[in-house]
This record gives sequence, structure tokens and C-alpha cells, in this order.
Amino acid sequence: MTIPIIAAVAGAVLVILQAILMILVGMHRIRNRINLGTGDDPALERKIRRHGNLAENAALFIVVLALAEMTVVPNNVVAIIAIVFIVGRILYAVS
Repeated sequence: MTIPIIAAVAGAVLVILQAILMILVGMHRIRNRINLGTGDDPALERKIRRHGNLAENAALFIVVLALAEMTVVPNNVVAIIAIVFIVGRILYAVS
């Protein structure tokens, strides 16, 4: 059995993106003194949704990607899938 290196790298990139989104939410909360919820702040709501959406999807994606990498799926296909997912997540985060 091979170690899923591509999935590990993709996971690391997604964890970094998750941390950045978390920090952005926290900074917005501090700057606008909003402790709970969104405080009817549409910008904060968007940041929370970006962070939450990544949290909901990234873990399952990495598990399935690692399983694909450890089976018969060629590494170049796994890498392309990982890149497309990461680019999509980044584009969603900056939109």
C-alpha cells in the first residue's frame, strides 16, 4: 500500500485555507464587536458561510481523494482532481 502523498499535500493546503478563513472571521468579529451570530452584518455572514462551507466539504473530499490515490486511480488524475477542488475552494473564498 502506498502513502497518499497527493491527498496529504491537498489536505495541508486546505487546512491552511481553513485557518485563513477562520482568522478572517475572527478579525471581523473583533473589529465590529460581534460575539455571537452575525449581528445582522452581511459581510460577516459571507465570511462565516465561506469558512463553514469549506469545513463541511474538505474533510470528506480528502478522505475520498486518499482512497482514490491508494487504489487504481492514476496519480495524475488524482492530482488534477485535487488541483481543481483547491482552486475552486480558493475562488469561492475570494468571491
